[in-house]
Order: sequence, then structure tokens, then C-alpha cells
Amino acid sequence: MNIIIETDRLLLRTFTADDAPLIYELNLDPEVTRYTGDPIRDLHHAQLVLEQAILPQYALNNYGRWAVHLKSGMDFIGWCGLKNRPEKQEIDLGYRFMRNAWGKGYATEAAYACLRYGFEKLHLQRIVGRAMPHNTGSIRVLEKCGMRYIGEEVVDDHPAKTYEAFNPFIRL
Repeated sequence: MNIIIETDRLLLRTFTADDAPLIYELNLDPEVTRYTGDPIRDLHHAQLVLEQAILPQYALNNYGRWAVHLKSGMDFIGWCGLKNRPEKQEIDLGYRFMRNAWGKGYATEAAYACLRYGFEKLHLQRIVGRAMPHNTGSIRVLEKCGMRYIGEEVVDDHPAKTYEAFNPFIRL
């Protein structure tokens, strides 16, 4: 297991090609994908997402979306991490968690740890985060992480509230 980040309660690790069942299970709940606009259709589709969207980010950028596990029991509860979006010239913070993990602070803990990793280890200058306007839970996560609201826009054909954070260790 390639652990990238460890917090008080969580382990974030790189996904492997064998993790398609985890991706599929996460996306089975329509409430989990309610605001994402990208549900996983079946196990084969989950495998394609891993092979084409998640795993290549590690090789290209040395970061990506990471599997999130509870330290106690090692239960998989979702994913969180950074994604390079060259078409927008930005690094995006994203997360998705199983419903039974909601309301426990896991998303905030993981997202904040990813921001710190991006700034302290990767020396990124700016990281953005987005949530659909009605996704109040996700918006709260971005705000609790100290990200600043900069406006609404349409991204990937969906309305989004956009937030940003700048590396406090880099002087502009």
C-alpha cells in the first residue's frame, strides 16, 4: 500500500488497478453522485475511469486522486486529492465520500491534508476547488479548509461555485 498522506484518522493512498470495485461501490449511491454529474455505470466503467483518468495522473504529475481509508479498520470511505487540469491551467482539489462517512469531518480532514501536501510538498502556487451551487456540504468543506470564494462559472457543462487557496509559503 503506497500511503501518501496520513492524518489523525485517515490514510490516503494511491489507487491501484485492482480498486475498480471500490470506485464502483462508492458511485452506486445516487446521493453520492447527485452533484457530480459523472456516475459510474458498471464495474467495467469503473476500471476505465481508473486506467484512463486516475492512475495516469500519478505518473504525469506525481499526485492525483487518492483512496481514503479509516486508520481504524482500514475501511475505504472515498477519495480525495489533487488533479491537474491543463485545459484550465489549474490544480483542482476534489473529493467524494460514501454517505456513511458524511457529517464526521472526514472530507474536511482529507481535503485540508491535500491542500497542505500540495503547498508544502509539491510547492504548488494555487489550488482551486469547486462545488455545484446546491451542494452545501461540499461548499462547507471548501470554506472550512480556508479556501476563498471567487465566483460562479460553468465547468464541464455544470454550474459551479469556485474557491481558491494560495500557497502561504510562496511570495507573489
